[in-house]
Order: sequence, then structure tokens, then C-alpha cells
Amino acid sequence: MASLSDDSPLSQSFYDRDVVTVAQELIGCVLRRGTEDGTVLAGRIVETEAYRHDDPASHAYTGRSERNASMFGPPGHAYVYLIYGMYDCFNVVCGPPDIAGAVLIRAVEPTDGISFMWQNRFGSGGRPADSKRSLTDLTSGPGKLCRALRITRSEIDGASLESGPVTIHPPPLLVGRIVAARRIGISRAVDREWRFLESENPFVSRR
Repeated sequence: MASLSDDSPLSQSFYDRDVVTVAQELIGCVLRRGTEDGTVLAGRIVETEAYRHDDPASHAYTGRSERNASMFGPPGHAYVYLIYGMYDCFNVVCGPPDIAGAVLIRAVEPTDGISFMWQNRFGSGGRPADSKRSLTDLTSGPGKLCRALRITRSEIDGASLESGPVTIHPPPLLVGRIVAARRIGISRAVDREWRFLESENPFVSRR
């Protein structure tokens, strides 16, 4: 992994590894979203889930489709899918091309552009940004963080994570204890502890 002081985006080689390893090492990294007007929205990744190509819970388990095509692309690219017809979910493609490994980013701790994130999620008349309880709810879930950071399937799916509008950077701080747990919201391969989270972090989606 790159050093704590290295602020350049993680390279493709970081993602070209086993998806479970990448899911663990993404904890503490910084997810950045650049916008057209130069605003930067960012947060520390505090929760991830790994999905391997041979994983019954993976979208790629039954093969390539129009929906999951980006999973079969090169490592270090985004895979964004829609659930319930309204919530985008952001994933990082890992491993060699055509293997279709992906890491779901489940939660981030917001660090930059928080006022813009509030507007993206709640509108100009949304909940007050000075509430600690509300702040922990801002990006504590895959759909929430995508809405707050304006990550959409139409714009981000298949984009490079080195040179695209969304990039991931090495941890700026030492990472807390990482805990492995069962994944959330799946009905297959439920016993695999491929969900990783920073222990005691209040921005995790669910404990």
C-alpha cells in the first residue's frame, strides 16, 4: 500500500489483487468526488464488502450481463448499479479483467464539502448540518453516500478511479482496528465474513 503521506490516487496495481484483500485495505482510504465547478466532496472509507466472481452473492455469479458488464472490466474502475430503481451503489472493480471481483463501498466518514453533501441529500431545506446524529446518517450506507457525493450509474459506471471524477487515495491517518463481519442484505453465502469496518467508527452503516 502507498504511504500515508502519498496523496496521489491509488494505482491500478493496488486493485489488481484478491478482492478480499483489497476490501480490507480500502478501510481508511479517502474517496474523492470532483465536480464540474471544482468543488471536492470527500470522505474516509470506513466500511466495505467484498464480492468474488465465484461468490453466490455476487452479481457476476451467473455471468456477464448488461447490468454488470463493468465488473468484468479492468481493475481500478468503478461499477455502479441501481437498487429499488432509485439508489446508486458504488463498487471498485478488483482482480484481472474478466474475473469480475468487486468491493462495495458501504460507508464513508465525510471530511470535505460536507455542506454540499447535505444539499445533495436533503436539498436546501434539509436537516441541520450541526446535528451530530444527522451527520453520522449522512453517508452511512451505500445509497446515502452515493447521493451525498453525486455518484450515479449514468456518469460513474466504468470510469477510471485514477483519472476519472471519482478517485481513491491512501489513508491520511493511521487506521483504527479493522473488524471482519458478515455481509448485509444478502441471502446467499451469508456466513462469509467479507464485510470490513473500522471498529468504533460512528459512520458505519450498521453494526
